[in-house]
Amino acid sequence: MKQEKLTRFIKPEDANQKWYIVDAKDQTLGRLASQVARVIRGKSKATFTPNMDTGDFVVVVNAEKVKIAVKRQEMKTYYHYSGYPGGLKERAYKEMTVKKPEWVIETAVRGMLPKTRLGRQIFKKLKVYRGAEHPHSAQKPEVLSF
Repeated sequence: MKQEKLTRFIKPEDANQKWYIVDAKDQTLGRLASQVARVIRGKSKATFTPNMDTGDFVVVVNAEKVKIAVKRQEMKTYYHYSGYPGGLKERAYKEMTVKKPEWVIETAVRGMLPKTRLGRQIFKKLKVYRGAEHPHSAQKPEVLSF
């Protein structure tokens, strides 16, 4: 008799979700974002299932100290369109790192996640903070280095 191969799916409550902390100081924005997206999506686990949220929580600290190439700093712009005529707003990378450095990392990670309901759910596992302080010490996050 031929034995069938079955795909194993774990239940959401069986997904062992840990908390990690990442220091963004002197790390390249894109490389940091791709590694963080991989962890919160759960692709680094053996129990990865594409249609389920099996990833871990990630706390990124020192967002204001993330690096990017000098030439890229001058070229990179962020756009926001309100939907109204003349409602296109354009901000430079340098301006955004001064005003909202957390948003720069969040945007980079969001772009690497699926554009679905699951992607929006996974994105909520990312916590980014400007300085070294964060309110998630009760979860006892482990240090994650790339």
